[in-house]
Amino acid sequence: MDFFEYRGGELYGEEVPVRQIAAAVGSPCYVYSSRTLLHHLQVLREAFAPAQPLICYSLKANSSLAICATLRAAGAGFDVVSGGELFRALKIGADPATIVYAGVGKTAPEIEQALNAGVLLFNVESVNEVEVINAVALRLGKIARIALRLNPDVDPHTHSYTTTGKKENKFGIEMPQARGLIGRIRELKAIDLAGIHLHLGSPITTVEPYVEALNKALPFIEDVRSQGIDLRYLNIGGGYGIQYGNNTTVGPRDYAAAILPLVRKSGCRFIMEPGRFIVGNAGILVTRVTYVKESPAKTFVICDAGMNDLIRPAFYGSFHRIWPVQSHLPRTAFDEPASANGAVTVDVVGPVCESGDFFAKDRKLPALAQGDLLAIFSAGAYSMSMSSNYNSRPRACEVIISGADFRVVRERETYDDLIRHETF
Repeated sequence: MDFFEYRGGELYGEEVPVRQIAAAVGSPCYVYSSRTLLHHLQVLREAFAPAQPLICYSLKANSSLAICATLRAAGAGFDVVSGGELFRALKIGADPATIVYAGVGKTAPEIEQALNAGVLLFNVESVNEVEVINAVALRLGKIARIALRLNPDVDPHTHSYTTTGKKENKFGIEMPQARGLIGRIRELKAIDLAGIHLHLGSPITTVEPYVEALNKALPFIEDVRSQGIDLRYLNIGGGYGIQYGNNTTVGPRDYAAAILPLVRKSGCRFIMEPGRFIVGNAGILVTRVTYVKESPAKTFVICDAGMNDLIRPAFYGSFHRIWPVQSHLPRTAFDEPASANGAVTVDVVGPVCESGDFFAKDRKLPALAQGDLLAIFSAGAYSMSMSSNYNSRPRACEVIISGADFRVVRERETYDDLIRHETF
């Protein structure tokens, strides 16, 4: 489901050799395929077409202006979780009526920013937040539409750091507490309780958690409506898993087959917030081998990209496919050597002064040499957006491909950029 492929032993992004991009812009660099972004958005639209969903791309996955602008032009809405993300969405011309605002810690200035912009909904995470939104809206003379984010206590069977729908997580309001909150919400003059929000975590690779959460939410929706409140929106969140390697995950049609009958029962306008599904496999991180270090215990392939560029393996223990940009060694569908001939077992690591600075351990790859280019796949989501300047390393540049053309959409940072906001 992506447009990165090997042709004659050379990696292409759409119609452009990745080697050509690295030669033009240097390394490390992120490379995105616009065709893949649009394809994934369309696949979701087709799968969930009976519900005519509002698809709000989740900026936290990757907030590149170029990526957001590409999706906006294709009709996507946006899910934001901060004032900065709202600023980005508005900057590329997003219609505020297609923006939903989530997050457990919205400040009063951020709420004011969103109300003045005219966002569709606030996904409300706590009793205190409802009170603050009401106070800000009253001061501005506005009505704030909200969706209660329910915590259904459902285990999505993903990493503990990315699970958001269990009762011990900081997200959402547990059902009994949410029921008790309805009376108070009815008293608030500037609040329109318009919907319900559910987001269980990410990446979720089966349909069962969604079904369990919706089956818990439907009686809640009925209870609220019985009190004369017009609930109009059901936001199922995102979290749909993608293929990082040889992991198994269901496809959009499988999700839709399980989710749509329950959405139909709700009688609500359907909203979804995919991020990883749209952008995850639309991006790669290209890095160059700086050294190959042999030791009695290991062979280390040391690259010019580090954990400051892509922290997911260090942070979550995440798997990413890795393969040379140019290699004629036969491989499997998941970028593993098809035979032992010419393959070596290595740790692929970065230059950062942390033992956690690695992309892969004990990975079988073709023999590599200083100067070779590697592609780290499935790096479109939670990669550049989680990057840092740790070890005073400038952030990588970003490139987007459209057919046979490519352009830099974020310039590589310089040393001057590192200290731009400092003084001494």
